[in-house]
Amino acid sequence: MARKLSNWVLSLMLTTFFVSSWGDDAEILLNFKNSLSDNSALNDWNSSTTPCTGDTPNWTGLRCSDGNVSVLILQNMSLTGVIDIDTLAQLPLLRSLSFMYNNFDGPMPNVKKLTSLRALYLSYNNLSGEIPDDAFSEMNNLKKLHLARNQFTGKIPSSLAMEKLVGLSIEGNQFEGKIPNFPDTTQLTTLNMANNRLEGKIPASLSKFNSSSFTGNNGLCGKPLKACSSSKKKTILIIVVIVAVVIALAAIVGISYKRSKRSKTPNELKKNQETRALQKYGAYDMGQKEKEVPYSADQLGGENGKLFFVRNDRERFELQDLLRASAEVLGSGSFGSSYKAVLLSGPAMVVKRFRQMSSVGKEDFHNHMRRLGSLSHPNLLPLVAFYYRKEEKLLVSDFVSNGSLASHLHGKRSPGQPGLDWPTRLKIIKGVAKGLAYLYREFPSVPLPHGHLKSSNVLLDHTFEPILTDYALVPVMNKEHAQLYMVAYKSPEFNQSDRITRKTDVWSLGILILELLTGKFPANYLKQGKGGNADLANWVNSVVREEWTGEVFDKDMKGTRNGEGEMLKLLKIGMCCCEWNAERRWDFREAVEKIQELKERDSNTDIEDSSSYNSEDYGYSSRPLTDDDFSFSVNG
Repeated sequence: MARKLSNWVLSLMLTTFFVSSWGDDAEILLNFKNSLSDNSALNDWNSSTTPCTGDTPNWTGLRCSDGNVSVLILQNMSLTGVIDIDTLAQLPLLRSLSFMYNNFDGPMPNVKKLTSLRALYLSYNNLSGEIPDDAFSEMNNLKKLHLARNQFTGKIPSSLAMEKLVGLSIEGNQFEGKIPNFPDTTQLTTLNMANNRLEGKIPASLSKFNSSSFTGNNGLCGKPLKACSSSKKKTILIIVVIVAVVIALAAIVGISYKRSKRSKTPNELKKNQETRALQKYGAYDMGQKEKEVPYSADQLGGENGKLFFVRNDRERFELQDLLRASAEVLGSGSFGSSYKAVLLSGPAMVVKRFRQMSSVGKEDFHNHMRRLGSLSHPNLLPLVAFYYRKEEKLLVSDFVSNGSLASHLHGKRSPGQPGLDWPTRLKIIKGVAKGLAYLYREFPSVPLPHGHLKSSNVLLDHTFEPILTDYALVPVMNKEHAQLYMVAYKSPEFNQSDRITRKTDVWSLGILILELLTGKFPANYLKQGKGGNADLANWVNSVVREEWTGEVFDKDMKGTRNGEGEMLKLLKIGMCCCEWNAERRWDFREAVEKIQELKERDSNTDIEDSSSYNSEDYGYSSRPLTDDDFSFSVNG
């Protein structure tokens, strides 16, 4: 009896020790909050309330079960610093954890201390370095792991190849080497390893997944990708390549000689000044007067240069194929020259030359191009391939034959050719908003997801669906050149305080809306350096203030009866996006939400007077993950 009593006392002492070492959830969470560099998003985490009341959370980002914290969702809060795993490990019932869309940096946290965790989301941060091979060795309950869009290097940890894992997302990093052997009994149902540096044969246990799970890893082979080559086939391939290069060199010499003679013909030299200006303005870019000749082998460092493809859904071609292709100059703008190259195999590509990216290192440039190549949206012009030299770069994309929005708004039309009507313009701005929304999601920590949004960078396909180009180039542009030419740096906030924010692209969107509705070109875009670009916005404000709103709209915008009210709504959206004070300017999600609500014809509701337009009337809410992603029961 005495022995049983002694054991009971010892057990009680141990239980008391562990409970006191854990502390309650409130104390643990407050300690974690204090470990963050910027915890302003967690202002309601304070000692005056408890984190949970039963199953009801009282603090931001929590899910509760029986008064305990079971799920922590701290997404898109601009959190920085190092994730304090030691503190979080003291939460006894923590099952799901998400820090997606933040700015945490440093190495992979020591998450194996969270042995009860079932779901871990760390995607879209700045975590880097190699992950230890045993990083997940003690996480026997882990079901979902998301590490996408960080900067991890080295091999994929073998401890990830666990049978119970059902979802794995590691795309958009720099993992290299072979994929570890997942067991044949793996329970994986979702997998994404795209856009890394993996190589070797895909394990048979993963061959059931779609090829999109592995795209962007040029060294991978085997089902569902192409079959792995034998050494004999490689030898034959090398011989074929050598022969092809010799033939190509001979062809280049002959074609270059013919082209040099042909380039001097009067028909090609005969272009009037107005046509050249329209090409510069309408096709891609404008502002730079320098004329350039098409790229040549000498300019690109010889014929041995290599094109790097960032997409697997395009037919491969070599740099020599571009050199042999017939080239047509589309424009010479602030970034450089653009050419239409028709390959001998048939497709037409656009080659853009950039000389103002010399300050970015080779590895950083390659990484950013791979990231651009991983983007996929119907309203973005996909990057197909790139060529790297320190002095200049080539970006290769598809050719869009219907020209740019700028050319349709401001270029000369053929006799009888109608201008863009209201339904078409509405379709265009909705597509632009969708493309921008995608960029905002893909670049959550980049201040300027686009950075150069203007009508000449909105291409139109044959159905007048808009396709954005020259997006997300700010990280690789030389800073001085970007500040001279890029649209974002002509914004009011950069004029006033040399700063840009997440709302700067919203200002560019507002200017584009006003240009689309008025048919007037924001002329200050042509000025180097700080331009303000306030001319168009000021003019629209002055007209609306004088109650001449009907005078604002482009006379060519016809074709829909009873559409004036919806046009006015879009005009008001543009004005709210062009608010000079960035603090009062609409948030991007707010603008997109209101754009998508627009219709071709007026509704039965009365249209507000423009003077009473109040952006506070419009709210929005969005969340990257749904509750279904955190649906693990505490006990299951």
